[in-house]
Amino acid sequence: MRGDLARMLRPRSIAVLGSVWAENVVSQCERMGFHGDIWPVHPKHSLIAGRRVFRDLSDLPSAPDASFLGINREATIDVTRQLAAMGAGGAVCFASGWREAGAGALQEELVAAAGRMPVLGPNCYGMINYLDGAIIWPDQHGGRRVERGVAVISQSSNIAINISMQARGLPIAYIACLGNAAQIGLADLAEALVADDRVTALGIYAEGIDDPSALATVTQAMRAAGRGVVMVKAGKTAAGASAAASHTAALAGTAAASSAFLRQSGIAEVATLAEMIETLNVFHAHGPLAGTRFCSLSCSGGEATMVADLTERSVLDFPQPEPAQAEGLSRLLGPRVRISNPLDYNTYIWGDAATTEAVFATMLQGYDAGIFLIDPPRPDRCDPSSFMHSLEAAEAAGRRTGKPAFPIATLPENFDEALAITLVERGIAPLSGLETALTALAAATSSAGRDGWQPWAVRTVRPTRLLNEVEAKKILASAGIKVPRGVSAGSLRELGALASELRPPFALKALGLAHKTEVGGVRLGLDHLDGEAPMEGARGYLLEEMVSDGVAEMLIGLQRDPVYGATLTLGMGGVTAELLADSVTLVLPVEREEVQQALSRLRLAPLLFGYRGRPVADTGAMVEAVMKLQALMQSAPAYTEIEINPLILRETGAVAVDALIRKELK
Repeated sequence: MRGDLARMLRPRSIAVLGSVWAENVVSQCERMGFHGDIWPVHPKHSLIAGRRVFRDLSDLPSAPDASFLGINREATIDVTRQLAAMGAGGAVCFASGWREAGAGALQEELVAAAGRMPVLGPNCYGMINYLDGAIIWPDQHGGRRVERGVAVISQSSNIAINISMQARGLPIAYIACLGNAAQIGLADLAEALVADDRVTALGIYAEGIDDPSALATVTQAMRAAGRGVVMVKAGKTAAGASAAASHTAALAGTAAASSAFLRQSGIAEVATLAEMIETLNVFHAHGPLAGTRFCSLSCSGGEATMVADLTERSVLDFPQPEPAQAEGLSRLLGPRVRISNPLDYNTYIWGDAATTEAVFATMLQGYDAGIFLIDPPRPDRCDPSSFMHSLEAAEAAGRRTGKPAFPIATLPENFDEALAITLVERGIAPLSGLETALTALAAATSSAGRDGWQPWAVRTVRPTRLLNEVEAKKILASAGIKVPRGVSAGSLRELGALASELRPPFALKALGLAHKTEVGGVRLGLDHLDGEAPMEGARGYLLEEMVSDGVAEMLIGLQRDPVYGATLTLGMGGVTAELLADSVTLVLPVEREEVQQALSRLRLAPLLFGYRGRPVADTGAMVEAVMKLQALMQSAPAYTEIEINPLILRETGAVAVDALIRKELK
């Protein structure tokens, strides 16, 4: 079992091995004011960065808390083994050329050499501790010392460097890279970083999630402590959808499963690094936001219109002021200002600090949070002093009301870094760039997750076979899901002899085909079988009574997932399921309320709830079907995929008209 990472992340002594890269580590530590011991180690040099060099690790005064290995990969293994034997606290393995280059066995040898000693990487830049000035990092970075701030984890070292160069005032406490994550994974590193109570939030750039269950646990503990987590999840291209046997496999791709996991774990997901930085700014100042009712204030109608347009489909809500609130604002602003939200308060009160503060506080009091669009002129060519009263008024309004107040510059460059840092140090989260800011605020309000939720464990799936529809529907019926009355036979002649048991109109289906409709394997609305020609490729036939009183056709799909255990896909069904692509994916397990909420997020959800006088579909019956299928898949590990498409929703009840089940071979 690997040892604790705390000693390496907050070291009192650092050993650096190598030449040029090692010298950079020494220089960065000195520039950042690291007060611990720095011990260069090299067999030939006498000085590195002006410091005395030790010839061998055995010459060091004691086992180092952290070590930077700026040496080739073969030497890295030997030195790692030596450090582990002497009781070192951990090492950063900088060299490349391991599993990413096809040398997986060499990487396993490195892990074995480390034993219990923590190792970051290999193929990794390392970590920066801006709290204590410990910079185990061989290159430039753009950060500064802070007393508290956010932690950032990146799978990519270059992305980490880019984040360190941000000029938005975000206080960064740690930056750490995973590299190949041969030993220390994402959840391990996250848990170790946030154990420092000086860390206010966590930002992650990741291409893969190695232990979803452990990461969910870390996230939930952070949220319980009022600290948020935000992630940019890269590499989400859906794989293999074109060759999928089911609609579920095509719709529930890598991107959908990843996003579902993040949402259910309570991790805010954003698409860009700028959005991640601004979400971290929000989390640093206020933690995850509790409400979505926002107000917007600006002294320009153009800015107010931009906010209205950008938030039309956002989770953020901008309701109009209540009558008493509107009356108070009108008294302060005068009859020529139209009271609305977003509010253009004009420039009649410009320069009047007391009235501006009163307007801002009166508006903010009626909402969960507020945004204040303020773009100070650039300080190198202009005088921004006349804009400071608006920033101060927003700060004062936040204090008076106890509500989060966010100054926003419509363009990202319009808050210069010095001003942004000053605002952050006063407990304000200045947000740069209107669209980015609104996305970040939406992310900060939409990451609740569910306490105690854990994805199912990943199973190794053996080779499978596709059950025919008769077999699949027997399994569904045994699980309590209603299916149409039907009969089956090996030939149309045999089937015709059984047809009298059913009431027309009929649906005739070929057995043994995954996508029957596309190959002419389904015939609908039949009154009899006389004259029906055999279907090409059929391995038997199924004749069923058609469901004629349906309100909506839906899809339910469950499938094992190699990363997240198992996923659930819900959507508008039928033969056009993939064309509509109107689906929501969740990671199992789910609760009834989550399923009902997921249905409401479908674009065509109004069709289920009485749109323009249509009948209301029994979505409760669909929720019950989902819960039964979840229980079925949980109790029968051999089922790797279950799909109903369509599940026909009636005004009361639901019927599984078509079914697909994939089962492991024994």
